[in-house]
Amino acid sequence: MKLYAAPASPFARKVRIFLLETGQSDDVAVQMIKVGPTAPHEDLNAANPLGKIPALVRDEGPAIYDSRVICRFLDARADAGLYPQSRLWEVLTLEATADAIMEAAVLITYEARLRPPEKRSGDWTEAQWTKIARALSALETRWISHLSGPMDAGHIAVAAALGYLDFRHDARGWRKGHEALAGWYAGFARRPSMVATEPTD
Repeated sequence: MKLYAAPASPFARKVRIFLLETGQSDDVAVQMIKVGPTAPHEDLNAANPLGKIPALVRDEGPAIYDSRVICRFLDARADAGLYPQSRLWEVLTLEATADAIMEAAVLITYEARLRPPEKRSGDWTEAQWTKIARALSALETRWISHLSGPMDAGHIAVAAALGYLDFRHDARGWRKGHEALAGWYAGFARRPSMVATEPTD
C-alpha cells in the first residue's frame, strides 16, 4: 500500500503514528509530496478527488482518504483495538476534537502563508484560535482523565494536534493554563512513534 503524506501535515502525521503504533509501517510505503490549496498534485488527485492528504492507496479496493477513515481501516486491519467498543463514542469525539484543532491551526497557517498581507484577516485568524483555545480547555478539564488512561486513537490524534501547535504556532504558548495537558503531552511526545514522525517543512 502507499500513503500520500506531507512532512508538515498533522493529519498525515496522525496516520504515520498510527502505522508505527500498530506495527504496520513495513506494509505501507509513505510517499512525501508537496501539496496545498494552490498546489495540486496529479497522483494525489487520482487517489483523492478532493486533493487532500493523507490518502491511502490500497492493494485491493479503491483508495481511501480522510485521516479518521484511514485510522479506522488500519485499526481493523491490525485488530489493534485503538477504537475500543466500550468507550467508542468517547474515542471518536476526542479524535474529532483533535482534528478540529488541526483544521483551525492549518487554516491559520494558510492565512499567513498564502494570502497577501493586505488581504489577511486578523479577526478571522483570531476566530480560528478561539476555537483551538476552547478545545484546549476542554482537553484540560473534560478529557484529561481519558488521556491518562490506556492509549487509544484519541490519544494519537491529540498528540498530533499538539505537536502541530508546537511546530507552527509555538508563539501562542498553548501550554499556559493547560498544565495537566502539557504534562500528559510531554510524556506522550517521547514515544518512538512521535519522535520518528516529527514534522518538518
